[in-house]
Amino acid sequence: QVQLVESGGGLVQPGGSLRLSCAPSASNVSIIAAGWYRQAPGNQRELVARITSSGTTNYADSVKDRFTISRDNAKNTVYLEMNSLTPEDTAVYYCNLGVRSESWYRNAWGQGTQVTVSS
Repeated sequence: QVQLVESGGGLVQPGGSLRLSCAPSASNVSIIAAGWYRQAPGNQRELVARITSSGTTNYADSVKDRFTISRDNAKNTVYLEMNSLTPEDTAVYYCNLGVRSESWYRNAWGQGTQVTVSS
């Protein structure tokens, strides 16, 4: 099983910014595709952004032009840059990575990181 390490959540005021990071704990794997999801209390988990192996990105309408997903292949890390945050962005954010080694491919979820937007 692949373990993922997420970081970067926290409390921020409306209009503020945060950057989330996600990386596999193992060193002998590579990220093929990645996505960030979020789940607010009482809501279903929803896709926020995703990036393919070729770098193509897709965003939920609610975050377009405010959030940016990116990947650093040298660091084997995926990021979610979040700007102009609003209280409606408050949720637990989860990364989802498609990870490959020499002999297998796995889809894995991070443990989740809380993002709270409040004054």
